[in-house]
Amino acid sequence: MSKNTGNTILAILTGAAIGAGVGILFAPDKGSKTRVKIKDSYKDAQKDLQKKYEELSEEVKTKFTSTKFDFEGSYDDLLSSMSHKTEDVISFLESKLAELKEKNSKLQK
Repeated sequence: MSKNTGNTILAILTGAAIGAGVGILFAPDKGSKTRVKIKDSYKDAQKDLQKKYEELSEEVKTKFTSTKFDFEGSYDDLLSSMSHKTEDVISFLESKLAELKEKNSKLQK
């Protein structure tokens, strides 16, 4: 989630909380009813924030997981490529060793 989107969500939630608070405070109800409304509004806002936190947490976790898999895939590809290169180098060195052994045996005769 981009920083701009996070700021927008925070602004919307803050505006909603302020609007609900002002609406409740100016409502023509008894104090006990107003306190219950404030308490309910607080619980609703808390649930909304918890939900947004969980969504953001899940999104970040998903992005890190996919990045980890991308890294692991790249690492595995690199190891595979290096393994093939190593085999090529070993084959080349073995052929050179065979040539040197042949030259050495000709020199010893």
